Amino acid sequence: MGLRLSNTTDLIFENVRVPKSRMLGPEGSGFKLALNALNLSRAFVATLAVGIMQRALDEAVKYAKERKQFNTPIIKFQMVQADMAIKVEASRCLVNNTMKLMDAGNLVQKEGSITKTFVTDCAQEVTSNAVQVFGGYGYSREYPVEKLMRDVKVFQIFEGTNQIQRMTI
Repeated sequence: MGLRLSNTTDLIFENVRVPKSRMLGPEGSGFKLALNALNLSRAFVATLAVGIMQRALDEAVKYAKERKQFNTPIIKFQMVQADMAIKVEASRCLVNNTMKLMDAGNLVQKEGSITKTFVTDCAQEVTSNAVQVFGGYGYSREYPVEKLMRDVKVFQIFEGTNQIQRMTI
């Protein structure tokens, strides 16, 4: 549906031996290490979602300034861009806070889950609103907002679904 440039595939290892000098941790601790990596990657996923939201907002504002209805740019009739801007800025602040916690060496299990969930839910809403601003054109491939909406959907799914994140929180 989205992220068509991402070549996602299975990677299977059979009969692989890893020398002790190359192990990331003690034998048997791989699952714990993987879960901790997810804590960190959730915040990184949110940074991508913020970028997609910003692009969707920029496209919606640009289009709303150009598109006229009753000889007036439709940006004069719509408040949705303000709500979009609020969600983009709040998401950016949350991501920055979580990144600062990570830089300080905190595990960010709860914070990463909160950030990922809030930001990706906002991203889905912001991109959907951008499509709405464009009307029928927003649903067509003539403008980029339909792709942004398709791309951002998976952000609510990977690195643990937002429903799972709510359980973690």
